[in-house]
Amino acid sequence: MSATAKKSSQTRKTLQLVLVAVAALVLAGNFVIKSLGDDVAPAEGAEGSALATLDSLTVQDAASKDGYDREADFGSAWQDVDDNGCDTRNDMLQRDLEDIEFSAGDTCEVASGTLDDPYTGGTIAFERGPNSGDVQIDHVVALMNAWTTGAADWNKEKRVEIANDPLNLVASDGPANMSKGARDASEWLPDNQAYHCEYVARQIAVKAKYELWVTPAEHDAIEDVLTSCPAEPLPAP
Repeated sequence: MSATAKKSSQTRKTLQLVLVAVAALVLAGNFVIKSLGDDVAPAEGAEGSALATLDSLTVQDAASKDGYDREADFGSAWQDVDDNGCDTRNDMLQRDLEDIEFSAGDTCEVASGTLDDPYTGGTIAFERGPNSGDVQIDHVVALMNAWTTGAADWNKEKRVEIANDPLNLVASDGPANMSKGARDASEWLPDNQAYHCEYVARQIAVKAKYELWVTPAEHDAIEDVLTSCPAEPLPAP
């Protein structure tokens, strides 16, 4: 073999090795991308997300507050709507508090416990008595908000249902709950920013379940929150 032919053969072998190496790198890169993609959050608006459900809600101005009466329209607080022997407040305390102790001789009434408060991010030692109000049960979609976004047209049975629905309830810091009042997400969000996504997702879930609408300002405020967590799921009922 001449020197020229030998050099050409070596060149072809070198090119072949380079091509093999490049192909291997491409395959490896695809594998890495696929592996990483398995844990990547779904794209914005992914089916089943709070954001996708928000887009399914009706958007319109709030109706009048005229005629709203908490007890007359939504029933007294708190009732035993599920007939389990405990009123809704004690059901929610049992669900949301840790290290629970019951009142003597009682399997329902929560006497004490510890709340990791979602609204402030702090820890509250709950003790039944003069300071029971340190922990309150918040209607995530306030009942007056529900009234002005569709509930005024319901029968009382359905209003009592939303007032006692665990999906719409969360144990929270009493003063934080009081500061919220009946305001929607455009007017109030918890001080604990880490809870914002879950908070508005729960509001969306309630509004979707009960076919309530959102106001334009409410919609935009919730959407702004969810831009930081577009795959936030709806909470389970």
